[in-house]
Amino acid sequence: MTSATDERLQVFLGTKAQYIKTAPLLRLMDGRGVDYRLIDSGQHARLTAGLRAELGVRTPDHVLGGDADVESLPQALAWAARLALRLGSPARLRREVFGGSGGICVVHGDTPTTALATLMASRAGLRVAHLEAGLRSHHLLHPFPEELIRLAVMRRADLLFAPDAQAVANLAAMGVRGRVVAGSANTSVDAVRSAPGGDGNGDDGLPGTGPAVVTMHRVENLYQRPVVQRLVDAVVELVARVPVRFVVHGPTWEALRRGGHEQRLRSAGVELSSLVPHHDFVAMLRAAPLVVTDGGSIQEECALLGVPTLVWRRRSERSDGVGANVVVSGHDPAVERAFLADPGPYRRSPSLPACSPSADILDVLVAELG
Repeated sequence: MTSATDERLQVFLGTKAQYIKTAPLLRLMDGRGVDYRLIDSGQHARLTAGLRAELGVRTPDHVLGGDADVESLPQALAWAARLALRLGSPARLRREVFGGSGGICVVHGDTPTTALATLMASRAGLRVAHLEAGLRSHHLLHPFPEELIRLAVMRRADLLFAPDAQAVANLAAMGVRGRVVAGSANTSVDAVRSAPGGDGNGDDGLPGTGPAVVTMHRVENLYQRPVVQRLVDAVVELVARVPVRFVVHGPTWEALRRGGHEQRLRSAGVELSSLVPHHDFVAMLRAAPLVVTDGGSIQEECALLGVPTLVWRRRSERSDGVGANVVVSGHDPAVERAFLADPGPYRRSPSLPACSPSADILDVLVAELG
């Protein structure tokens, strides 16, 4: 039997996006003196080590996995298999991973870390609080594996923090057993606001004065050679008109090299950049005349910043900015060409709501612990 004094918050993260979007919540916990345990899955072990210092997040209490980033499907399968071995003994799991405590385990999003954290917490007898719950594409294999992970986590979660009305409606349609908490917005609001100039009031990086920004990292795209080829073709055409900076994730380097695209992009004059600190990336987005990306979090950030954005995906489960400054390509070449030829009409003024979703979430979590 767990006593009340054993109840605490446990925050279980592992990817760059999870740290960026949860860091405002962690800083609030520190500022309010809320006791919590931070667990890192090791999914992006090398990347998140430096990211924590940038974001003002403390060293994790426990780190699983190795000391390298998981950047390919074989690596992901091996990493997940190693961690799954810990699921055997609930008592050992609770003692080693969760520090012998119960309470609420906070998980975020739809990554392999989200799935493993949920399984481990449930197995160890903790309640699960799912941040960014309720997003749905309504297509089991698009995106893969994100949609399957969402469904599994949302059906197991005890608290589901839905960022908008559509997410609440999706959870109602699913008939989830957990308590649904309707949020004021996504925690991306707090993450963007905390970046210098993220509120649109900075003096540097005026909208449209920097290079166009391109990213691609999703499994659904990287392993589809025609999709990668079409993006490279579009970027080569684009750089003839405007400077382009292609911010390359770890797995994307391999996809570009595998297809012989890296040298072609460099020869065309495209700047290829490794990942940059988040505050620098927000400044890049704000200054860009346009953004091409397949990242859901980047779509959210661009919607807040009002940057013309082409989402290079068949469909997006996020409605952020769609119908305003965001266009989902649908992998339709005509849609892609039309946007890239004239992105100007999609420019909007930055618009960050005054609310703090992270503060709202923390209030609920503290109340739940009693």
